[in-house]
Amino acid sequence: MRLKTYCTATITPLLLVGCVSLGGGKPPDQLLNLTLAGDGVAAGTVRSGAIGSALIVQMPSVPQKLRNVRIPVESGGTAIAYVPEAQWVEPPARLFQRLLTESIAASSNRLVLNESENITGPGEVLTGELSNFGISADTREAVVSFAAVRLQADGQQVVQRRFEARVPIAQIDAMGAAAALSRAANQVAAEVSVWMAEGS
Repeated sequence: MRLKTYCTATITPLLLVGCVSLGGGKPPDQLLNLTLAGDGVAAGTVRSGAIGSALIVQMPSVPQKLRNVRIPVESGGTAIAYVPEAQWVEPPARLFQRLLTESIAASSNRLVLNESENITGPGEVLTGELSNFGISADTREAVVSFAAVRLQADGQQVVQRRFEARVPIAQIDAMGAAAALSRAANQVAAEVSVWMAEGS
C-alpha cells in the first residue's frame, strides 16, 4: 500500500465534479462528497415552529488529523498517512454536519437547522466530537466515531452518547475508502437520528 500526503481524486461513486488549485499541484479531476443513503426531505416540504422547538445541529469538533480534506489512514496506533488520490469537497466536520442534519430531518417532522440558520433564540442543540473519520490499516476498516452531546432547549440537561460504525474495506484506495466511509457515516447518522427521536 503506497500512501502519501495528498493527490488528486478520480472516484466514480459519491462525486462532486470540480476544479481546485492546491498551490501549484495538479488540480483534482473530481472531489468526494457524502450523500444521504435513504430518501431526504421532499422538495417543497414546509416546516415551521417556535425557535425554541427547533433542533440546531452544530458542526462537530475534530482532531488535527481531520482538519483538512484528505482521508487519514492510521496504523500501529501512532502513524498517520493519507489515501492517495482522495480529496473531499469540504472538511469532514462540515460534511458530517450536513449528513446529520439531512438524516434527522428526513426521519422526523422536526424543524432542523444548522448554526448559520439559527438566527436568534434558544433551541435544542446537537453537537459533539467527530474523533474518527478515516481508515484503520490494522483492521482494514473505515471507522467513523462520533461523541454526540445533546443540550435541551431549557439548558437544564446535557446528555452525551458515543456512536461508532466500522465498515470493512477490501483495498485501501480512494474508491474503496470513499464508499466505506459513506456507509459508516450514514450508519452513525441513522443511529443518532433514532436517538434524537427517542427524546433521551
